[in-house]
Amino acid sequence: MTETTRFMDAALEEARKAAARGEVPIGAVVVLDGKIVAAAGNRTRELNDVTAHAEIEAIRQAATSVGDERLTGADLYVTLEPCTMCAAAISFARIRRLYYGAEDPKGGAVDSGVRFFASPTCHHVPDVYSGLAEREAAEILRDFFAGKR
Repeated sequence: MTETTRFMDAALEEARKAAARGEVPIGAVVVLDGKIVAAAGNRTRELNDVTAHAEIEAIRQAATSVGDERLTGADLYVTLEPCTMCAAAISFARIRRLYYGAEDPKGGAVDSGVRFFASPTCHHVPDVYSGLAEREAAEILRDFFAGKR
């Protein structure tokens, strides 16, 4: 198993934990120097906080862990293409690389929608790698929403 696969598996596990809490199943991990320094899933319902997306929660944890709001050299693994809010946080945190699983044609802002990183007002653009464990990430979301219908 490659490190990339191991880190995305950890993000998928966070997505499953989010689903078990009744949250939209999205998971994220922040990796620095080959180690996971933060792991989180969505907590918007639990915290009554629209900003408590998996990416934001993981970035907050990582910043606390390293004692700096800038996560230069860190990589973020997330199960779904980040929205505009999360893409902005990724940019502001100076995340080095973004790896994501499933595309989000409705709410995504990296390769879909507003394509935040292509905006002239975006100050930092991470390297982006999409489609990592895409089928499994999409399946977790599909199963969650099928259970809601």
